[in-house]
Amino acid sequence: MKIMVNGTAREVAADTLAEALVALGHGGETVATALNEAFVPAGARARTPLSPGDRIEIVAPRQGG
Repeated sequence: MKIMVNGTAREVAADTLAEALVALGHGGETVATALNEAFVPAGARARTPLSPGDRIEIVAPRQGG
């Protein structure tokens, strides 16, 4: 299915947000996620379905100053 990830069109074989994170190489990472501009907590990703055209934002924490 075609979705937007951080503003870039991507093709993923995933039915849920959790599956998409794994397919995109973010499985097991500590990240914040939003689906169509709504925050999705880590515990809800496995039950958050995706649809073609959805917009996912993935943000990883950074350290430094």
